[in-house]
Amino acid sequence: MSAFRIIKTALVLWLAALLPAVAQEARPNIVVILADDAGFSDFGAYGSEIATPHIDALAAKGTLFSNFHASPICAPSRAMLMTGVDSHLAGIGNLPESAPLEHRGQPGYLGQLADDVVTVASRLGAAGYRTTMTGKWHLGHGEGAHPAARGFDRSFALEASGADNWEKKSYLPIYDDAPWYEDGKPADLPEDFYSSEFIVDKTIEYLEESRDEGRPFFSYLAFMAIHIPVQAPREFIEKYEGVYDEGWDALREARFRAVIERGLLPAEMELGPMPAGLRDWAARSEDEKRMLAKSMAVNAAMLEAMDFHVGRLIDYLKETGQYDNTVFIVLSDNGPEPGDPLATPGFRQWLWWNNYRRDLETLGEKGSYAFIGPEFASAAASPGAFFKMQAGEGGLRVPLIFAGRGVPGARTTDAFSYITDIAPTILDLAGVAATEEFAGVTVQPMTGHSLMPLLGGGATRVRGEMDAVGIEAAGNAALFRGDYKLTRNAPPYGDMRWYLYNLARDPGETRDLAAVEPERFAEMMAEYDVYAARVGVLEVPEGYDQTAQLTINRIHDQVRANWPGLTILALLLLGGAFWACVRLSPRAWRALHG
Repeated sequence: MSAFRIIKTALVLWLAALLPAVAQEARPNIVVILADDAGFSDFGAYGSEIATPHIDALAAKGTLFSNFHASPICAPSRAMLMTGVDSHLAGIGNLPESAPLEHRGQPGYLGQLADDVVTVASRLGAAGYRTTMTGKWHLGHGEGAHPAARGFDRSFALEASGADNWEKKSYLPIYDDAPWYEDGKPADLPEDFYSSEFIVDKTIEYLEESRDEGRPFFSYLAFMAIHIPVQAPREFIEKYEGVYDEGWDALREARFRAVIERGLLPAEMELGPMPAGLRDWAARSEDEKRMLAKSMAVNAAMLEAMDFHVGRLIDYLKETGQYDNTVFIVLSDNGPEPGDPLATPGFRQWLWWNNYRRDLETLGEKGSYAFIGPEFASAAASPGAFFKMQAGEGGLRVPLIFAGRGVPGARTTDAFSYITDIAPTILDLAGVAATEEFAGVTVQPMTGHSLMPLLGGGATRVRGEMDAVGIEAAGNAALFRGDYKLTRNAPPYGDMRWYLYNLARDPGETRDLAAVEPERFAEMMAEYDVYAARVGVLEVPEGYDQTAQLTINRIHDQVRANWPGLTILALLLLGGAFWACVRLSPRAWRALHG
C-alpha cells in the first residue's frame, strides 16, 4: 500500500471517529423560558410599558408570533408544552386542584401526565441531550410524577400551582406548604431566596456541572412571574411608582395603540370589551386607587425582575461560548390572572394566620401579598377580551418568541399556532424524530405541528384552511379553523353560550357571527363535538365554579385523609352528649324535652 493510500485511509478513519462528536456539537442548545400568567401585551416587544430589554432583544433577533394560543389554565398548558399532546389526552384536562370530583381519575383528568405520553425532555435525553428543569412544574405529585421521572437529569421544581416568591410558604389555603423538590426529593430553599433569581441560579449551576461533557442541553425555566402573589424587590418596584395612577382604562387604551403601532394585529380592529360587572376606576376611593396602582406596579416590577435574571442566563451562555449555538423559546402559559383572593370568605384571616400583610408601603416585598384583580388583568390582556381562566382571546392569545441559531431575525408571523406545536418544533430543531414508540412502548402521537416551516421563513401557515384545533378547560372552550374561532366562556365572566368570530378582522371578539353565518357555525359546532369526543372532554356540572370547587375539593381531601380521627372525634362527641343526657335530672330532662 502506498504512503498516500495509508494517509488517506487513516484520514478517513479519523473523520469517521470524529463525525459523531461533530454532529453532537452541531445540534443546538434549547432554552424554554415560560412566564406565568403574562398577557399578550405584557412584554415590551408586544407593546408594554414594562421594561423587558433582554426578552425584547431576543424578539428583535428572532421571530415574534402574534397569533399564538395556549390553554386558558396553567396545568393543561404545561402538559401540552411538555408533550405536544392535547391536554386531555395527556391526562390534565383541567386544573387538578379545581376539577369536579366526579371527573377525578377519568382518563382526561388524572391530575398528572398519563403513562402513555412522553415529554420532550425524555425524547431529547434519549438522543444525548443534557436536560434541566427549574421552577413551577404543576404536572402531578408523588413518585413518578416529578420532572426527575419525566426525562430531566437535574430539576428543582415546585409541585403546586404557585407559592410565595420570597420563602418556602404556601400562597393559598388549599396547600399546607410550598412543595419544592430537587431531583424528586423534598428540598429546602436558601435564606436569600427570590424565585426568579433562584430559578436562573439553579439552571446555571446544573449547566455548569455537566458543561465539560460536550453534549448539547435542553433547559426549561418555568418562572413564577407574574403569578399570584405578585412580589418583587423594592428597587424594581420603585421604577413603576405612579405609572398606573390613571387606572386600567387608560392602560388598556395605551397597550391597544402600541400593539397596533407595532403591526401585531390589524389596524382596523376594535379593542376587545372588558367583561361585564367589573369596577369603574373613577368610582374608586383615593385609598383604593393607590392600592390598585401599587399592585400593578409590583406586577410590572416582577416581570422586569424576571427579565433581568433572564439576562444573567444569557450573559452566562455568552461568557462560556454557548450562546451562539442556543435557541431561545419565550412564551406564557395563559393570559393574565384576574383573581381577587380577598373576595373569598375567610381569606383575610388566612393571610393574618400566615403572617402576610398588605401595607401599601411594603407591598410586593417579603411578607407581603399582592394581586392585580380582573380590571388590570383585562388591561394586561389588551387588546383581547377576557383573561386567564376564560376562552376569550385575552385568556388564550399570549406572546411567543423564537430566537437564536438558525432563526431568522426581525420577523413577525401572524400564522395561527398552538402550544402543542412547541414540542414537535423543539424535536425538529434537535433533529429528533417524534416517533409513536418510545423505549419499546407505544405512546400518544403528538397532536401539534412543527413550526419549522414558519421559522425557515418560507411558509405562511403550518395548518390547512380547514384544519381545526380544539381547546377545552373547566367548561371554557374554543375551536379554531382558518380565520374563524368558535368559543364559549364559563361563569363567572361568561354565559356558556357559543359565539363565532372572524379573528383575522376582529381579534377583539366584538362582532358575533353565529346568526350571520349559521352554516359555518353549525359546521364548527359539529367539529368541536368531534374534538371533544376524541380527546375525552367531560362537561362541567351545572353551576360549576372553579374558585368554589377549590374549597370543596380541599375539604373533601382533608376529610378523606383524616376520616379515622374525625370518626373517633364524632363518636366521642356523640358519647359525651348521650352521657350528659343520662346525667340530667328527670325534671331537667322533662324541661329539655317539653
